Amino acid sequence: MTDYTLFHNPRCSKSRQTLALLEDNGIQPTIVKYLDDTPDAATLKTLVKKLGLPSAHDLVRNKEADYKTAGLSAESNDDEVIAAMVQYPKLIERPILVRGNKAVLGRPPENALNLLD
Repeated sequence: MTDYTLFHNPRCSKSRQTLALLEDNGIQPTIVKYLDDTPDAATLKTLVKKLGLPSAHDLVRNKEADYKTAGLSAESNDDEVIAAMVQYPKLIERPILVRGNKAVLGRPPENALNLLD
C-alpha cells in the first residue's frame, strides 16, 4: 500500500513529469485520474487545507473556459468555487500529490520532492 496519492491528468505535461519524477525516486503513488473520478466537495476542501492554501480560488484554473461557464469570478466564495470544480473538474489545478496531512502542487514538478522522505 502506498502513502502517496497523485491527482493526475495524463494529458498534462506537468502531471506526467511529476509522476515520472516520483517513479524515478521509487514512489508508486495511487493515481486518481480526477477528470474521470472527480473528487467530491469534501475532498476538495480537504485538499485546499492540506495544500495550506488560503482559499479554494488558489486551487482553481481561472483561465479555463469552464471558469466563465461556471459563473465564477474573484468575488465567488469558496463553496461556489468548490461546487464549480466538482461540476467542471478541468478547473482543478494539477497535479496534486498528497501524503498524510500534507499536499503539494506539482508546479513545478520538483515540488513533489518536498513530500518525499
